[in-house]
Amino acid sequence: MRFFKGLFFLFIFLFNIFCNIALSEILKEIKISGNERIADETITMFSDVKVGDNLKTNDLNRVLKNLYATDFFDEVSTSFVNNILLIQIKEAPLIQNINITGVKADKYKDLIIKNLLLKEKSSYKDNLIKQEIENIESQFRNRGFYFTKVNVKIEKLENNLVNVIYEIDRGEKSKIAKISFIGDKIYKSKKLKSIIISEEYKFWKFISGKKYLQEELIQFDKRLLKNFYLNNGFYNAKINTSFAKIVGESEFELVFNIDPGEKILFGDLNLNLPPDFDETNFTELENLLKDLKDEAYSINSVEKILDEVNKITINEEFQTINVTPEEVIKDNYLNINFIINESEKYFVEKINIFGNNITQENVIRNQLEIDEGDPFSDLLLKKSENNIKSLNFFKNVKNETIDGKGENTKIVNINVEEKPTGEITAGAGTGTEGSTFTFGVKENNYLGRGISLNTNATISSDTFKGIFSVSNPNFNNSDKTMFTSFEASETDKLKDYGYKTTKNGFAVGTSFEYYDDFYLGLSSRNFFENIETDSTASALQQKQKGNYFDSLLKLDFNLDKRNQKFKTTDGFYSYYNVTLPIISDTNTFKNNYEYKVFSELFENNLSSFSFSLGSASSLTNDDVKLSERLFIPSRKLRGFESGKVGPKDGKDFIGGNFLTTVNLQSNVPMLFSNSENLDAIVFFDAANIWGVDYDSSIDDKSKIRSSIGIGVDMLTPIGPLNFSLSQAISKKSTDIEESFRFNLGTTF
Repeated sequence: MRFFKGLFFLFIFLFNIFCNIALSEILKEIKISGNERIADETITMFSDVKVGDNLKTNDLNRVLKNLYATDFFDEVSTSFVNNILLIQIKEAPLIQNINITGVKADKYKDLIIKNLLLKEKSSYKDNLIKQEIENIESQFRNRGFYFTKVNVKIEKLENNLVNVIYEIDRGEKSKIAKISFIGDKIYKSKKLKSIIISEEYKFWKFISGKKYLQEELIQFDKRLLKNFYLNNGFYNAKINTSFAKIVGESEFELVFNIDPGEKILFGDLNLNLPPDFDETNFTELENLLKDLKDEAYSINSVEKILDEVNKITINEEFQTINVTPEEVIKDNYLNINFIINESEKYFVEKINIFGNNITQENVIRNQLEIDEGDPFSDLLLKKSENNIKSLNFFKNVKNETIDGKGENTKIVNINVEEKPTGEITAGAGTGTEGSTFTFGVKENNYLGRGISLNTNATISSDTFKGIFSVSNPNFNNSDKTMFTSFEASETDKLKDYGYKTTKNGFAVGTSFEYYDDFYLGLSSRNFFENIETDSTASALQQKQKGNYFDSLLKLDFNLDKRNQKFKTTDGFYSYYNVTLPIISDTNTFKNNYEYKVFSELFENNLSSFSFSLGSASSLTNDDVKLSERLFIPSRKLRGFESGKVGPKDGKDFIGGNFLTTVNLQSNVPMLFSNSENLDAIVFFDAANIWGVDYDSSIDDKSKIRSSIGIGVDMLTPIGPLNFSLSQAISKKSTDIEESFRFNLGTTF
């Protein structure tokens, strides 16, 4: 039986060879018919055959595939007779014009045309229309129009030309009526809503675009939620699905399905080094791994480890270090062995950047940790990608590495997808301290140069503050931020205290990271100030009436070890600033120090402790101006009216030359545990303010004010509401208490 099977396959093999040989003939001529616009020579080139070729049967199929692949032809047929290749074609219509109706805004028309598969002066292909419709509908869904309908009409013209007309009905923009979180989400909905960008629609939110259902925004929200859980110990966190349910006419409920998994702690974290590596180079990394043991898993902590490896890579010239983490979970502990070795050495031949139509290329290249000619490093390439993402100019950033033309070289292709970088913000708030209104316009990537422009204004019952600032985060390729700001403010208390101050000026400065997480700032601040008074003003205010010019030098020193700048859950910062007079009538020297630490004492808890010190005094024994005196911020001394504690001259609270504050705060997750929109906090505040340079007889430096209380943060349909009940523990008889305080704010 085996013999016959083998004989059969041999027969088939020999038959195929014979047929190919038999049907193989020399091509003597190519005849083309049916073409009007496209020359015979062009079609011959596309066919990829030429006179003199030894043509086989399979080559006819190849000719068909090649010609259809050009998208220039609707029909193609071939035959091979008497050594002549006959090609009969029917040309696809040529698109004369593409018209878009139903959409007035040029930005939408330009977006559609940019992403069309069919272009003017190109061949029309009927099989692409369905895909075109899906693409247009997807583009409008990404911008909140979920009920868009697209109809395509083809207008036939003479000479095999057509016009393509897209009739678009966008429908109503889809609003988010409700945001819900399902699954074992651990955290309250109020907390999770504060993390995502999307927000629920309210009629007064006439500026915000975040109230509309947008696919791109939803995907970004999913990433934010995933990172939040990863940074809080949930190593296996999954945002399984996000979907929208229609709950009304053009309104949706946005639902996120969350599976956090078990909370994981860091277990044994070890380094495995090659025997020829100097272990002393990795001492800091070893210490970091020891400090992380028994801490909750955090993706940010893993980034710290990689940053430390990057530092070793740069400082010790291990340009081709490769890190392979071996992860094992046992009893809710994550044990990781970081296997470090030197990989094969490659060099960067070229770096290409694609997709930046607005952003200048040097802005992107300034974020790269590797350059052409450098040894190639996966770690530094990943850090470069993260640096570009952190600009927040791009919707997507991806890198691709391919082999270079030279030996042991790599070519790096970086693809970016740009997004709008402008913002308009508006908000209002009211509370026991009064009402405020804010408005701002910001452009984060002005003219594609990476320059930030920011204008905002805040108005309350007796104050106005406005600022316009320009900031270049990488001035002259120095990795240093340069900024300029123009400021104007007015405090009108003529009715209550008999004085009014107006202050206008500008500042120029720089800031940069001097060492790991240690930042330095230097700025020159110059202001014209006018103080006017009436007959009800105090003696001090009357004395300081007039015009002033101050030129000041401000220095900032900031050690920031927080795990994240926004909604910090762990770490600390230590901040000191000093203001030195250069030209001044009062020569006031001011300095301030603040320290704050955050910690999770138990599950779902966030506690913080902070203290601050401040002083303002004249270097030439003059009296400091009214606007330069210190007042205790209301957030640091609850239980007392803002500005109504400390030294008092007659009826006026005049502030002091020195102050100190201490604050402890902790949330209480056990209270309101069943409420998704309520959180409770307990707090202790203490502060002291003293020093009256113009009259020591009214100083009260010995009296410490303190209070204890409970507060509630609530997410209401109008906006976030917080209120506190406080009880003063110690105070001076002249201080004015405020046992109840509330604030309610919203954005538009």
